[in-house]
Amino acid sequence: MKKILAPLLCWLTILSSPTHAVESEFTIGPEYAEAPEIKYDKDVPRGTVHEFTMDSKDSQLYPGIAKNKKGTVPYQRKVAVYVPAQYHGGRPIAFIVAQDGLGYRNILPHLLDNMIAAKRLPMMVAIMINSGGGDSLGSQRGLEYDTLNDVYTQFIEREVLPRIEKDYKINFTSDPEGRATMGGSSGAAAAFTMTWSHPELYRRVLSYSGTFVNQQFPVSEKTPHGAWEYHENLIKKNPPKPIRIWLHVSDKDNGWDKDEASYHNWVMANQRMVTELKAKGYSYRYVFAKEAKHNDSNVVKQTLPAALEWLWDGYKPK
Repeated sequence: MKKILAPLLCWLTILSSPTHAVESEFTIGPEYAEAPEIKYDKDVPRGTVHEFTMDSKDSQLYPGIAKNKKGTVPYQRKVAVYVPAQYHGGRPIAFIVAQDGLGYRNILPHLLDNMIAAKRLPMMVAIMINSGGGDSLGSQRGLEYDTLNDVYTQFIEREVLPRIEKDYKINFTSDPEGRATMGGSSGAAAAFTMTWSHPELYRRVLSYSGTFVNQQFPVSEKTPHGAWEYHENLIKKNPPKPIRIWLHVSDKDNGWDKDEASYHNWVMANQRMVTELKAKGYSYRYVFAKEAKHNDSNVVKQTLPAALEWLWDGYKPK
C-alpha cells in the first residue's frame, strides 16, 4: 500500500504536532493548496458509498414547511452513506453526520479511505445528508438548521440512523465520544446545536463559516437573536459542556463589514464564539482564513484532513 503523504503545508504540520498541543488559534492564507489526503489513491482499500432519497411524506418531524392551496408541499432530500472497507458489521462503529452532505460526496470518501488506512482516523461511517431545500428564513433548510431546538437532532436519531442501520447492516455506536457532526454555514450551526442540545449523543463538531448569527425562523422568545445567542448568552451563562469543536471563519465571510446591530456579521460571530469557548475552557481549535470567503472551498480542501484528525484525537472505540 502506498504511504499516505503527510500534510504539505507547515501550518498543517503544526496542527498535528504534540509539541504545539497548547496552540488553539491559527491564521492561514492568502494562498491555499489542496491537501493530498482528499485525493483518490488506488492503493488503499476503498469504502462503499450508498445513496438513497428520503420523502417528506415519510417524516413525522419534518413533513414540510411550504404550503399551497392543496396543503403541504412535498419535498425530497438526498443522503449518501460512506461505509469503510474495514467494517464488516456487528461491532459498534463511530460516525460523523455532515449537513449539506452531498457537497462532501467527492471529498469525504477519499479522505476517509486514506486516513483510516493510515490509522490517522478511527474507522467511521460518514452520513452525508442534505437539508429539505431552500435557504434562510421561511425555508425547510432554515427550519432545520437555524433553529435552536433539538428537532433536527431527533430527526437524525429517530428517522435517519435507524433506516441506515437496517438497510446497510450498520451498528452505530451509542458512545457520544464516537459521534461527530459537521457542516458549513447554517449546516455548521445545526451541527453545533446537535452537540449543545444533546451532548449525551454528540460531542465532536466541525464548523466552517458557522452561521452563529440571527437567522432563526420561526422566532423563539427564549432565543430571540437566534444562533447569535450562543456567544451572546448561552455559552457564557451555562456550565461547560463536554464538546470538542474545530471552527473556521474567513476574513471576507458573510456580513464581514456589517455592524453588531445587524446580528449578521459572520466574522464577528465566530470570533466571539472563540472568545466564549476559550473563557469557559472548551477544547477548541480556531482557524482564521485570509483572503477567503464564506464556506470557501479552497479552505475546506486544504484544512479538512487535519481538522478531522484533531477533532478525533484521543478517541478510543469502546
